[in-house]
Amino acid sequence: MKKITTTFWIVAAVGFLIVLLISSSSFVTLRPGERGVIFRKFTSGLDKENIFQPGFHVIAPWNEIYVYNVKEQNSEEGMDVLDKSGLSINMDISIRFNPKYDRIGYLHEKFGVDYIRTLIVPEARSTVRRVAGRYTAEEIYSTKRSELESAIIKETAEVLGVNDIEMKALLIRSINLPNQIKVAIENKLKQEQEALAYKYKLEKEESEAERKRIAAEGEARANKIINSSLTNALLKMRGIEATIKLSESPNSKVVVIGSGKDGLPLILGGNN
Repeated sequence: MKKITTTFWIVAAVGFLIVLLISSSSFVTLRPGERGVIFRKFTSGLDKENIFQPGFHVIAPWNEIYVYNVKEQNSEEGMDVLDKSGLSINMDISIRFNPKYDRIGYLHEKFGVDYIRTLIVPEARSTVRRVAGRYTAEEIYSTKRSELESAIIKETAEVLGVNDIEMKALLIRSINLPNQIKVAIENKLKQEQEALAYKYKLEKEESEAERKRIAAEGEARANKIINSSLTNALLKMRGIEATIKLSESPNSKVVVIGSGKDGLPLILGGNN
């Protein structure tokens, strides 16, 4: 009797454990920002179309559900790339992304839950190296950095997009050159800025000189026109007109006709 009782309790304990395990694997809770894809091992296999939404779900204990974080995520990578001339450059980038909510079944089929390591990182590194190889170190460091960044973003987004990843942003956080190359580039840029400033100064001085020349020519032409119009007859007539106006003035004066230069009236002032 004692042996039967012991056996009963052993069987009951095993049964309880089995029920507990089955029940715990049957109940799944997805939090906000999570999606699930189910694998039905005895029937239809991976269900890529029906995506589990946040909330409480009950599944058969022999099925498996894979939970994906679909929030925006960030991956930071440091890498060495070669420029157009074969010079080694160290770059640090940040890439922000998230899986496409309704495509995680296809993402799981191709790359699995470890897709960041198997997809995001390799593709980002490959694209950065490929694009950087089109530019020189000087262009990457200074003049074409934004162009480089735009090309990397465009090409990385295209590759990730066809693999069910939505890329939000890709930033080049730093570009590190060998110190000797960096100093040489900075010196060259400084000299170019000085040359541009000097050129601007020369152009400004040439423009001012041209302005003065044009003004002087205009003044000379005006004087020439005035001088050509001032004949002796005209001057005498203007003198006579001025004499008449002065003679009509209430102020006392003495007008001597014909005593001035060229026979113009000579006006002697007096008191009021």
